[in-house]
Amino acid sequence: MGLGSTAKKIQTVADTAEKMYRRLNALRKEVESTKRTVEDTGGRVQSLEAEIAEQRVILEAIGDELDVDIEAAIDDADIDVDTDTNETTDDSEEIPVEEGDGDDDSGGSNESDSDDGDDSETSQ
Repeated sequence: MGLGSTAKKIQTVADTAEKMYRRLNALRKEVESTKRTVEDTGGRVQSLEAEIAEQRVILEAIGDELDVDIEAAIDDADIDVDTDTNETTDDSEEIPVEEGDGDDDSGGSNESDSDDGDDSETSQ
């Protein structure tokens, strides 16, 4: 009987390790994808900033040519420069786990972990 219960415990540990390995691989893929997205977005932002700078120079030159008070036009435009982009973040994204991994406990722990992270972000 001692060997039977030990074999069950070892099998349980092996199953848990396999599930953790699958989740770790899914998380690694998600991190790599996020890194690529951030790098791509950074490149796009740099090109957009350069394009906006060029457009500003052109518009200022046109404004000077037409004797337009650029600062007064900007003040009259009522432009909201301080937009908070953190509020648009979608925290509901989940890490994909291979099918056939019907472990309900892991899904609940991931949700509670993300909820804890949300609370700390909103309190700051």
